[in-house]
Amino acid sequence: MAAQPTGYFQGPELVADAIPTDVTIRPATHMDAEQVASVLLASRKAFVAFAPLAHADDDVRRWIANVLIPAGGVTVAVTDASHAGVVGMMAVSQHDGVGWIDQLYLQPSSVGRGIGSRFIRSAKESLGSPIRLYTFQENAGARRFYERHGFRATAFSDGADNEEHSPDVLYEWTDPASD
Repeated sequence: MAAQPTGYFQGPELVADAIPTDVTIRPATHMDAEQVASVLLASRKAFVAFAPLAHADDDVRRWIANVLIPAGGVTVAVTDASHAGVVGMMAVSQHDGVGWIDQLYLQPSSVGRGIGSRFIRSAKESLGSPIRLYTFQENAGARRFYERHGFRATAFSDGADNEEHSPDVLYEWTDPASD
């Protein structure tokens, strides 16, 4: 999988400040790996068909189980409703004093419930300022979502450096209180 951050939240977050009461955000465990992979794959297929994954589904599942979750920094959103289990995931990291949202995916049926907003608040609290992420230029829903949460586009590329070879945009959030 990609060495560079690939923070691609897929889909429009329709309710920015709704707080779902049936959703808990907690650290991911190895027991969550299969559901985390299912969320990532379903989200990518539903919202980013224009930039298919560069890896087979089974490779993605192995990467999540053997690399992403063991590395730490992965949280999941779980719900008790209908025993749905994991409905979202976020992976964060820190490099040279900069926080990164490396992955942020929601089950397509869970988009618009405020879960993505909760993940962003959590990232801001845990990583501090600044936070960076990448998303595809064509992913208008994700771009609106991040901009609504104070992220600003800082660089655009032709996609030559990402695995999907799809034009992307680098976003950055800085805490307005630190200005």
